[in-house]
Amino acid sequence: MSFSSMLPYEWQIGWRYTRAGRAGRRNGFISFISFVSVIGIALGVAALIIVLSVMNGFQKEVRDRMLSAIPHVELLSADGAALPDWQALASQARGLPQVQAAAPFIAVQSLLARGEDMRGVVVRGVSPAAEGDVTELASQLKRDGVLDALQPGAWRIVLGAELARALGVRVGDPVTLIAPGGQVTPAGVSPRLKQFTVVGTFNVGHFEYDSGLALVHLDDAARLYRLEGPSGVQLRLADVQQARAVGQQLSSLLGPQVIVRDWTRSNAAWFDAVQIEKRMMGIILTLIVAVAAFNLVSTLVMTVTDKRADIAILRTLGASPRSVMGIFVVQGSASGVIGTLAGVSLGLLVAFNVDVIVPAIERLLGVAFLPGSIYLISRMPSDPQWGDIVPISVISLLLAFLATLYPSWRASRVNPAEALRYE
Repeated sequence: MSFSSMLPYEWQIGWRYTRAGRAGRRNGFISFISFVSVIGIALGVAALIIVLSVMNGFQKEVRDRMLSAIPHVELLSADGAALPDWQALASQARGLPQVQAAAPFIAVQSLLARGEDMRGVVVRGVSPAAEGDVTELASQLKRDGVLDALQPGAWRIVLGAELARALGVRVGDPVTLIAPGGQVTPAGVSPRLKQFTVVGTFNVGHFEYDSGLALVHLDDAARLYRLEGPSGVQLRLADVQQARAVGQQLSSLLGPQVIVRDWTRSNAAWFDAVQIEKRMMGIILTLIVAVAAFNLVSTLVMTVTDKRADIAILRTLGASPRSVMGIFVVQGSASGVIGTLAGVSLGLLVAFNVDVIVPAIERLLGVAFLPGSIYLISRMPSDPQWGDIVPISVISLLLAFLATLYPSWRASRVNPAEALRYE
């Protein structure tokens, strides 16, 4: 006994129509339209999965590069002054299981000058001994020996590669740091200037930080900006996705005198823009799937017209209108299921092999889709996520099912006497 014989006859007949519609010569045109509908659903689902996976990959790549230069969570003084007891604050934060490391810092907007060239920068005063445990950038600089060159009182500085290129400086060159809020003298207000020596550069692959971040020793920053100690504590978490939840815990734990800022809030505008773009792209590509799914309407309408005699015979044998409707719902839904499964398979196959497929196409066509001189990322990243794939599959199946309702309802309304009059 075959499996199909164990199913209700609506399922058996519906599945038989699905197969016969593709194999029979008499219904070749209907078979072709049905095949195009299935291919359309498959390509629409695959395109949706591939595009969202690539967008996830870009977001992950940029996020990882961003988080290599900035801490996951920052604890700042509410009045903008130095923290009175940053060691106790860091100890409290490390009491949470998600916090792996803590380090003090000072961050101030300043001007950096070299000759007539001047650039606005964020000067970050760091502790070389503790900074490597908090950010990947500091860890890399520590391995290269650059971070250890920042000694208190030596007035040395590490610049982003784009910033150094814009100022035209190399390792060993002097630069002048201009602090905000000058000092009052009998002759008026004069800016506070200090000359630093460039001891290294870094390149995290994110233009904002490569062109606008400078690292100095914590003690030098405190003396230059006239602070009594660190202005904040930066934290590294075991899971970056828990930054907002950990930030909320720390806010309730530390009270209103400490401002807690996680990386999602520090870069909220960028991540909100990416989420909106991803959502709109998903809606646009879902319309492609919808168009392909509703091609099933024309396919089933033609099938119902072709099978009027079969429907009439089934009705005379005792089949109810509901059963007739079920037959064509099964036929259309089967096409939707086949198209969705094929699309998911194709989409995942391409999404997991984008790093192989794209370079092969570039070599074949002799072009570069992401030139390294223009874009931050020179390769096409991909990150398929079940949170995208499952909704895509469900929406595709739902649209295919909805497309079957009207033709199936028309089939259930066929009058047996009318249909058999000319047979």
